[in-house]
Amino acid sequence: MRKEYDFSKAGQNPYAAQLNERITIQLDEDCIRYFKGISDKVGIPYQSLISLYLRECALTQRELKLASQ
Repeated sequence: MRKEYDFSKAGQNPYAAQLNERITIQLDEDCIRYFKGISDKVGIPYQSLISLYLRECALTQRELKLASQ
């Protein structure tokens, strides 16, 4: 490793706009257990799985179908 690096010609991170935003969300235990179970099988953190699923829903404009209570 060098002792010093020259960052004078460095540019902005082109992926900065794609970074995740940290939020707080409350999920029921069954939901968390479901994604943790999948996480164990596929080796992806459960938070990432939830994000991937929500992103897919948004991209496909999936509509919620709530059951009558």
